[in-house]
Amino acid sequence: MPSQPARAHVLVSGLVQGVSFRWYAIQHARRAGVSGYIRNLPDGRVEAVFEGASDSVMALVEWCHDGPSAARVTGVDVAWEDPEGLAEFDYEL
Repeated sequence: MPSQPARAHVLVSGLVQGVSFRWYAIQHARRAGVSGYIRNLPDGRVEAVFEGASDSVMALVEWCHDGPSAARVTGVDVAWEDPEGLAEFDYEL
């Protein structure tokens, strides 16, 4: 039985900018077939929206707690939202 659609708005705090966090998150999202976006915020956090099959989205949210080996994640805030049907994974530079 296919997984239900899900959408998560994620804010990741810690040493997450400048350590390829966005790049790795995008690669994981593409492999999982998840759409959304990810961007650095001026306050040093990383913001992401992941949308797709609930098991894939949950796996990406769990990955955010560790991130790449160079990241030092201190917090992950997740808000689950109603899926909107994003067409593809996009991100802001």
